[in-house]
Amino acid sequence: MIKKCEHAGCTKAGTCRAPKTRDLKEYWYFCQEHAAEYNKNWNFYADMTPDEIEEDWERQVFGAPLRDKAAANRDADDYVKFINDFITGRSSFDHRATPSKTSGPVTSALQTLGLAPTASWRDVGARYRMLAKKYHPDTAADKENAAAEFTKISAAYELLKKHFGKK
Repeated sequence: MIKKCEHAGCTKAGTCRAPKTRDLKEYWYFCQEHAAEYNKNWNFYADMTPDEIEEDWERQVFGAPLRDKAAANRDADDYVKFINDFITGRSSFDHRATPSKTSGPVTSALQTLGLAPTASWRDVGARYRMLAKKYHPDTAADKENAAAEFTKISAAYELLKKHFGKK
């Protein structure tokens, strides 16, 4: 439905809408000429303080009202302190905990399964299942060597099971 231009005395069709208020829920309907005139003179931020304008902008951009400025300044100070500590005290950030020493038999068991010293229990289980399928005497292609290899990986798995505290 085409409305009549809402500018006083105009008889043209009101095909262009222009906001009545800042909440943008109600609109005027003007012809193109009067809409341009209205929009040229309309100020969205009229009668707002600079703080209200900033709060509105923050809400529109970030979807939340501006936080407490004192809290924001404290957060900024904490961030600056972190960055300065990072730059000036680099050695404390680079410090890594040294891995725990593993005993000879554990290292040997990990090598038997072809795993790194940093392997987790999950890594051990996955590798054992893969090797067990490959070397099980019932399914292996080379039956003579399969039994010995399967015994080796099973012994390594049992030792690692104890090392990781599994039952």
